[in-house]
Amino acid sequence: MGASDEDIRGRNDASVHTVQIVGFYMDATEVSNAEYRQFTNFVRDSIAHFILGDFKDMPDGSQHIDYRKRINWRDPEVQDQLASLYIPAEQSGWGRKEFDVSKLRYHYKTFDLASSVQNRNDSRTKYVQDHDPEIYPDTTVWMRQFNYAFNEPIAMQYFWFTGFNRYPVVGVNYKQCEAFCEWRTQLWKTEREKARMYTESRFRLPSEQEWEWAARGGRNMSPYPWGGPYIINKKGCYLANFKPLRGNYAADGGLYTVPVDKYNANDYGLKNMAGNVSEWTSSAYFGGSYNQMADMNPNVTYNTNDNTPLFMKRKVVRGGSWRDIQYYLQVSTRDYEYEDTSKAYIGFRCVYTEVVPALSNRRPMR
Repeated sequence: MGASDEDIRGRNDASVHTVQIVGFYMDATEVSNAEYRQFTNFVRDSIAHFILGDFKDMPDGSQHIDYRKRINWRDPEVQDQLASLYIPAEQSGWGRKEFDVSKLRYHYKTFDLASSVQNRNDSRTKYVQDHDPEIYPDTTVWMRQFNYAFNEPIAMQYFWFTGFNRYPVVGVNYKQCEAFCEWRTQLWKTEREKARMYTESRFRLPSEQEWEWAARGGRNMSPYPWGGPYIINKKGCYLANFKPLRGNYAADGGLYTVPVDKYNANDYGLKNMAGNVSEWTSSAYFGGSYNQMADMNPNVTYNTNDNTPLFMKRKVVRGGSWRDIQYYLQVSTRDYEYEDTSKAYIGFRCVYTEVVPALSNRRPMR
């Protein structure tokens, strides 16, 4: 790991060093609007089913939401029952009733194993953490982050319009990405349990070490996922979606973002590891963290809350985006963003670890 070229910012935060990490699977593309919309639709329907009382009795005496029941959203009686989920027409600003996306919260629990191991005499329930984040993307980022720019059309359409289905989801903060990973894990476990199959791991955000290994695609000394040192091919075509020349955003074929499957994959089959949108990682950002971490599965991370100092809420983002210059496309370049903020140029992708095949270099038995 570490800088493959000159550190033009002078941060000296990416010294060259060697680490070992356990093998993992990674999404071939960034999470798209269509994929993330499955998550928001699931949460919306879950809340609606709960309000409507759509439950089924389980053999153990408990009750679960019955997702097989269909919700007729156009039924006036159903709309009356779900009135708490809507903004009244006189308050919407558009003269018509609309769904209140701030009501979309995904509740889940996690267990802080690391803290529990350090304090073995404590009750384990002490380390069970509740999470309840709002999960709808902040579509206003297209306007709030670009002053004196006419971005209303993309702000109004980017997430919900089917024409943007294959575009990367943006406007999601770190907590929302974690919630998506947890939902995806539960979905995965449910399907495997139906077939009586074991679930070894969970979906999560990659550490910055995992991200850099994946982005390099086996090219240890190369500055970019495709190799380098150039950012154009022999035909003069740009190899990623970024801000080339002196701000000619459209020169690479995309004014803003482009579909997640555009541009050639690296040697690991991963697309857009440079450009399009920067990507959240699970790693906390400290300038000198490379000099303080272990060389086996290193990762600097910790839990935060509302009282955590702001500098401790910095998370590493990698890969550069459609509005970044060439330097940020390098696989070794580190940047950060605060975990509770969302941007029009930051998305994410998930990883999944299966320890046995990762250690033995053998395909898992299924």
